Amino acid sequence: MSIQLTTLSQSSLQDYNDCPRRFELRYLQQLAYPAIETEPALENEKHQQEGESFHRLAQQFFIGIPAEQVAKLATTENLQRWWENFAQSENLTGLTGLKGLKTEVTLSAPLGKFRLVAKYDLIAVDNEKIYIYDWKTYRKRPKTEWLAIRWQTRVYRALLVQAGVHLNGGKTIRPEQIEMRYWFADFPNDPAIFPYQTDQFKRDWDALTRISEEITSASTYPKTDDTTRCSYCPYRSYCNRGSRAGDALDAELETEAEELFDINFEQVGEIEF
Repeated sequence: MSIQLTTLSQSSLQDYNDCPRRFELRYLQQLAYPAIETEPALENEKHQQEGESFHRLAQQFFIGIPAEQVAKLATTENLQRWWENFAQSENLTGLTGLKGLKTEVTLSAPLGKFRLVAKYDLIAVDNEKIYIYDWKTYRKRPKTEWLAIRWQTRVYRALLVQAGVHLNGGKTIRPEQIEMRYWFADFPNDPAIFPYQTDQFKRDWDALTRISEEITSASTYPKTDDTTRCSYCPYRSYCNRGSRAGDALDAELETEAEELFDINFEQVGEIEF
């Protein structure tokens, strides 16, 4: 039984792009996961939990808790290494001197019959420039070219243009003001940096509009033709596409989970319907 879908996110859009059938099972039917995503499962689950913990450490630092106090909460070997890399990065710790700093902020704007929603790890305003920071705890550093075409990169920048006016002193945000930076906790000196341009924003928003219209009118949700994706899909048993999970290191980039968060739309920066 399908539910009425009201929001789209970078994760749901990526699922629809990668495999409409997965999108249907995860977001419309909301089925429980019948199969593990990766091997070894427990190790991968622990790594995901540590990634969530690192995001909380960064958030606490940016709301004003001293770095020395935050460090005490890094209780595993991975967290200690990631936090040390973070604390030693002057480009990150120096952001606390900026007035326009928002951590764990959610933005929303109408997109066809949906709301497009994104939760940002950090948005930093420095004079005319607006920086989007996203923390990644990948065990492999992904290719910059791969990140450039992912829906997260496209959604986060485009949505900031559409719904971030209150973060820019009430002034419209020009795409050229925006720069998105992925910071990798295990590769601290090799961030992926994506500036933005007006023509890119137009292409992105046009693409988002088209895909939202396609989702609205869809009556069938075909399986992907790329069966390599199925090794990392928790719904593969529904499609009779194997029982063995993919290797955790290879699967990590393909199985980044949707972050679950409760949205109070009265507190979300948005463009009204």
